[in-house]
Amino acid sequence: MKYKLTKETKEYSGITLCRIEAVSSFGSVSKGDKGGYIEKEENLSQEDNAWVFGDAWVYGNASVSGNARVSGNAWVSGDAWVFGGAWVSGNAWVSGNAWVSGGAKVSGNAWVFGNAQVYGGAWEKSPLQIQGSKHFVTECKKGFLKIGCIELSFESWKKEFKKVGKEYSYSEIEIKEYRMYIDLAIKLSTLK
Repeated sequence: MKYKLTKETKEYSGITLCRIEAVSSFGSVSKGDKGGYIEKEENLSQEDNAWVFGDAWVYGNASVSGNARVSGNAWVSGDAWVFGGAWVSGNAWVSGNAWVSGGAKVSGNAWVFGNAQVYGGAWEKSPLQIQGSKHFVTECKKGFLKIGCIELSFESWKKEFKKVGKEYSYSEIEIKEYRMYIDLAIKLSTLK
């Protein structure tokens, strides 16, 4: 056993979260260190170096394991899973069925939700998302955009945007609108 639930609690939407305290030293955590808040022991593995720091919250069916770290004011909830060497920090929120794994870092005011998967060193900066008149335009991985349910490389979107737009019943104005979003997304993606 590496931690225990303390009597220091926070309430949120009818859920009681308890601050954790290390009962043994492991990784960068020393015996007696206070951590963040979890709802139940299933939220944080007792078997490895995973830890919830600061005022971070983990609740619902969410799970933190491996060498993962959740810190700052971050929230991990729903059925989300943070594992491997992943870090979730700042005011970030990971929820739904989302996975954050490997050496991935989610920080700042980022939200990862739904069925999203962030892994490895997938992003050096937050991925772009633009709300258009019909669908979101999302940089779903490096060099690729997803519009609605269609995912293509930057180059393919430049060549195929009219064909795809017509196939999905976009008006001529909507096709022009999305061409501007494609151009903007590509330009923003290449900024250093």
